[in-house]
Amino acid sequence: MGKMTLAVIYGGHSCEHDVSIISGLQAAEAAQSAGYDVVRTYIDREGRWFTGQSLDDVKFYTSFDETKLTRVIPLGENDKLILCKYPDNKKHLLASRQDVAACDAAIPVMHGMNGEDGTLQGLFEMLDVPYASSGVTASAIGMDKIAMKRFFTGCGFPVIKGETVERDAWQTHRDECLERIEASLGYPVFTKPANLGSSIGINRADDRDALINAIDVAASFDRRVLVEKAVLNMCEVNCAVMGYAGDLIVSETEMPVSWDKFLTYDEKYLRGGKGAKGEKAPSGSKGMTSLRRKLPAPIGEDKNAVIKNLSREIFRALDCRGVARIDFIIDKDEDVIYVNEINTIPGSLAFYLFEPVGLSFPALIDKLVDDGLKAHADKRRSVFSYDSNILRRGGGKK
Repeated sequence: MGKMTLAVIYGGHSCEHDVSIISGLQAAEAAQSAGYDVVRTYIDREGRWFTGQSLDDVKFYTSFDETKLTRVIPLGENDKLILCKYPDNKKHLLASRQDVAACDAAIPVMHGMNGEDGTLQGLFEMLDVPYASSGVTASAIGMDKIAMKRFFTGCGFPVIKGETVERDAWQTHRDECLERIEASLGYPVFTKPANLGSSIGINRADDRDALINAIDVAASFDRRVLVEKAVLNMCEVNCAVMGYAGDLIVSETEMPVSWDKFLTYDEKYLRGGKGAKGEKAPSGSKGMTSLRRKLPAPIGEDKNAVIKNLSREIFRALDCRGVARIDFIIDKDEDVIYVNEINTIPGSLAFYLFEPVGLSFPALIDKLVDDGLKAHADKRRSVFSYDSNILRRGGGKK
């Protein structure tokens, strides 16, 4: 095929915008190391798409100057993602079309809403271009903690008991919501916005006053809030899976050290600047590689095997592709493993979890691209039209 051109897409209209920049720059550098031509494609907080050389430098984003970039819009043509210069006169887009880049595939490195949640994947499906992440359904379920929990429950995977609170009900029937939660879960509990990640909006509540404040905070981020029973003596173990259909690779497990209490947004992304092997993180950025963690998770061979097997089963059940990281909570008192959540586009694409099993970041990018192309080819094998004869028979309203 020759040298391929990849659009690495990051940023977005999301609370996790800054984290996505870090992951995107890391992925872009790894893709270049793998031999691809890379088009860094940045979506700003207003949803505008940009590309340009200045995007290479992580410092550019703290003093953002759009005049140094080219604003683009995405089109699909001949199985390629075409980035066109945003027209000065929107009424004459096609007449004045200027192609900036033609990309053989897209790697979405988006975290949170408007990117990881299936919306960007839906755009790629409509444009009919290859992309390297989970599809619309898996992405949407993986973003919504309430839908995700119900999916896991339906599949028979072990989950922590929880309750759902909707913003309207919280505003109008607060006492009823509190009584239901207290009767079902007791204290302490964790409150989480249904559609946010990176620990944003998550709080622990040990009594009613704290619960009221925690739900108020979570409801400011989302109209639906998940309240879960807190596991007091716990540890978290994460495991990633990548691949497509039956061709899967399961990563090493990890235990983030700070999860003995609670890992905040700042702890996840603003600590240190070294990579998993003590190397500088790509593009001089910080990221998930900067966490203090133990690999493999020190939980014994049997539990590690259970978690790896569950990770593979969850990945397949949700029909994921690309890279996904599944997070587990172990109740040390009850000796029970719970599935906490799945991240269909994890921070730093979880490359540091695959290095111990012999897969470098550039090699991970190679597999992502290959799997994205396979999924696109599989899509082409399906039938998308059916001649029903309804129109020729004069059906429909008159």
